[in-house]
Amino acid sequence: MSQPIRESADNPAMGAYDDIALYDGVRTKRVLAFFIDYAIVLALCVPVAVLIFFIGIFTLGLGFFLYPLLFLLVAIPYIGMSMGGPNQATPGMRVMGIRLARLDGRPVDFMLAVVHGVLFWALNAVLTPFILLATLVLDRKQTVHDWLLGTVVVRG
Repeated sequence: MSQPIRESADNPAMGAYDDIALYDGVRTKRVLAFFIDYAIVLALCVPVAVLIFFIGIFTLGLGFFLYPLLFLLVAIPYIGMSMGGPNQATPGMRVMGIRLARLDGRPVDFMLAVVHGVLFWALNAVLTPFILLATLVLDRKQTVHDWLLGTVVVRG
């Protein structure tokens, strides 16, 4: 009698993230985590805006050109250090009890976390609100950028 293959070297995605229980309520938690993280990033923009103001004064006005990049200057390190850190989750994701994982089992690093965030914003700008519709079709409730990067958001 043969046993079913749980995990194999040929397909590392099999096994670890196939349990449906890992995805219960993830879609709702992701949306709520997004609002929490967005509020945190906006709050962090205030001191960075003050810093840019002083940089603008010291550079005789050249630093003021950083204001259009203010959100990116805050959001990219926020996402990279939190999702690419040991918890594999932003503070909003931790509050909601979810985390980002790679299907191949390796930890999420800083660069993958940044690419994940940038792809989210780029695809959200083009496909809004269709980016969430992918979670209804894909088996692991992945969004389009999760599917492209081989990541999944699971209950932590």
